Amino acid sequence: MDLAKQIIDAVAPHPGVRSIYLVGSRAEGRATEQSDWDFRVETSDFAAVADALPRLLAPLKPLAQQWDRLSSEYCWMLMLRGPVKVDLILVDEPHIDEPPWKPSRDNLAGIDAHFWDWMLWLRGKEVAGKADLVATNLDKLFDHLLAPLGSERPPSSIREALALYRAARTRAERRFAHRVSRDLEAEVAPVLVD
Repeated sequence: MDLAKQIIDAVAPHPGVRSIYLVGSRAEGRATEQSDWDFRVETSDFAAVADALPRLLAPLKPLAQQWDRLSSEYCWMLMLRGPVKVDLILVDEPHIDEPPWKPSRDNLAGIDAHFWDWMLWLRGKEVAGKADLVATNLDKLFDHLLAPLGSERPPSSIREALALYRAARTRAERRFAHRVSRDLEAEVAPVLVD
């Protein structure tokens, strides 16, 4: 079954959803294999829909799902096997950028999910030839995720971001005596570098 239909069929029946449809490069026929799947979601009851999204999307067996911390509108991000990145953009629901992560034992898994989601999105932009966007986001990645984990310099490439993150994650795991699952990394890392 087509992924767009699966997502729409999972979310559209909720009584608080007015509409959901595919947008961006996938809808416009200019996607690469690494492009993410963006959906515009209009709601009549944002709180109810936001609360229901994990349950509605559970049949797709996401590897990770969470709110985008740095989106101008609320955006529910999920990662599926493939790997595939899906963004549900809840339009008309403004979102203010959240501060950089403050690592703790309780949020290392969330940081890990955010990192791999971000990397998969950046890989799609890299494949599409958007080098300036990739460079800008590598700096942002450093400010919001790598520096809080103790990295001392921003990465100059996706490959370097992987190395910096893995080293920083290992240090954080030792510090907090808590190991993060490598399932998401095993799914995403193979497609990130040539």
